[in-house]
Formats: sequence, structure tokens, C-alpha cells
Amino acid sequence: MQTTTSQWDTYQGQAVTQYEIENANGVKLAVLSWGATLHKLLVPSAKGEHNLVLSYHKMAHYLDNPFYVCMGIGRTGGRITRGTAKIGDQTYHLDPNEGQNTLHGGPHGFNTVNWDGTIDDSDPDLAKISLTHTFKSTDDSYPGDLTAKIVWTLDQHDQITLTFSGTATATTLFNPTAHLYFNLSDDPLVTGQTLQVNSHEHLELNSEKLPTGKFLPVADTPYDFSDGQNLGQAIRGLQDIPEKGFDDVYHVVPSSNDTIAKLTDPTSKRTVTIKSPRNGLVVFTANSFDANLKLATGSGQPYMGVALEPQTLPDTMNHPDFGDVTLPAGQTQSYQITYDLTY
Repeated sequence: MQTTTSQWDTYQGQAVTQYEIENANGVKLAVLSWGATLHKLLVPSAKGEHNLVLSYHKMAHYLDNPFYVCMGIGRTGGRITRGTAKIGDQTYHLDPNEGQNTLHGGPHGFNTVNWDGTIDDSDPDLAKISLTHTFKSTDDSYPGDLTAKIVWTLDQHDQITLTFSGTATATTLFNPTAHLYFNLSDDPLVTGQTLQVNSHEHLELNSEKLPTGKFLPVADTPYDFSDGQNLGQAIRGLQDIPEKGFDDVYHVVPSSNDTIAKLTDPTSKRTVTIKSPRNGLVVFTANSFDANLKLATGSGQPYMGVALEPQTLPDTMNHPDFGDVTLPAGQTQSYQITYDLTY
């Protein structure tokens, strides 16, 4: 395994470090310290190499918009209604950052800080990037100080494993994810790609994109990816809704090996298979991307990528049947997401 650590940029007077690992097949994984951001996921291609995820050339461009492109998400992914969470007998009011609601951890979430990082290449078959940061309760209004660790690994079989771990000084909430935007093709849009999701229902959302608590069946609708569906066809089926695309939460049922979704580009034969033991997957087709976004592949436009975000169903503290993301004081909780690549 080859590894490189370098200063990639400067943001708010701080050095932004890039940690890069490469296996014997030429697959490269590069993570930025700021925001625990996956900057590159490169696979060999006929033209040299192809980045499977969206990226920017500067750190400021990652942070001057509301799209969390390929950034770490926490303490909690998704929206929390009115920033209100009851933990045990106590009600907490978290800082809002989207109207009255708390989104993706709030205004001081995982994406907003410069993490400490290291690379471990002591195993010839597995390289590891580790990021750590302690989030103070006084910084983000969650109960307890949370010491978080994010570990990316790449092996010689082109499998990437992402592990989130958290330990807090008080009982708190922990439902992290990665906001990865994929585009597997050489085309600027994802409309030619096929998405399969192990799900037969998605959450009903209100006008603020908050869960109502109701599950909606996907059968015989554009939302049905259970057997695989062309993304362009699915998006065309949603042109009569304000989003004109997907920004939805699927209730997933992991397979026996925890597979929940598979994205495929039929032309290049590139695929990403996503594995997670948790019960939720957000699918967002970048419907509101516009030319103000200066991405590495060009100016932003709708459907440039598809964000696939495994997590426990959001807003669980207001919908207990969605799951439990409580992290007891002094205990360590870990969540894992695996990405298997073919190309």
C-alpha cells in the first residue's frame, strides 16, 4: 500500500491536510482533514483514472453551499424536528441550522471542524486513515462532550470500510453518516446509471422534509428501486413535484451480508455496492445544484451526482419506532459502512 500526507489547502487560517492511500490495483482514497471529507475515490480507467465521487478544488467551495458534498455528518444525520430531543426524562433543544430544525448535526457538526488525522500502513494488505475530534457540549448544544473517531480503510480487494465511533461524557445522540455523492460514469450526469435499493417503502415527509411517521409503499411508483431502476427514468417520473427528483429517506432491509444498495453505470461497468446494518438510506439526486457550485468536473447542474447516505432513520427521538440512536454516557458505539468497488 502506498500512502501520502500533504497540505492540500488553507481554510480560516488552518492547514487542510489530505491523507491519501493507494492499493496495488491503483485504487486511491483521499480524505481531507476539514469536515472529514472524502475528496477522491479514484479507480483506473481507459483515460487514466476516474473519481467516483464529486469534489472541489478548494476547501472554501466545499463549505460555501448547503450540500455537504462528500463530508462527514454528525452527531446526527438528517433533520431533528424543531431541534427538540427527549433523552430519558430530559428534553434538549439543539441549535437549529435550517429554519427551526436541526440538520446534519447542526451549525457545528462534523463537517465544520478540522479533524486530527493519521495514516497507518503497517499492514501490507490494508491501509487506514484515522480522524479524531472532541465536540464540546458547549459548542453544539448536544448533551455531553463527544469524542468521535472516523476511520477509512482500503484493502487489496477494492473494499472500502468506513467506521464511526463515539464516546460521550453524558448520554447523548449518535447517528453519523457520510454524505457521499457518486457519479460512476464519464457523463456529467447520473441519469444513465442504475440504482438498486433493498427497500419497499420510504418515509412520508412534510413540506419541511421532516418525517410524519408514516411509511409509504414504493410499489408501482417512481420511488421503486427494489429491483433496480434507471435513475433518469425515475427522475422523469418526479417532474410534477417541487423537487423534480429525489430527496428521500428509504426504510431499508439489509441483506444477509448487510447489502442495502448498489449503484451501477452500465456503460463503464463501474459499480459501488453499499453495505450497512442500519435501517435507513437517504437518496438525493442533486436536484438543486446550480452554476454557482464550482465543482472539479465543472459548474454545478441538477443530477450531477446521487448522494447515498446510510444511517438509522432520522428524527428517531420524535418517532421511536424508527430506531434508537441514544449513546449512553461512557460507552462506545460504532457504526460501519462498506463500499465494494468494481470497475
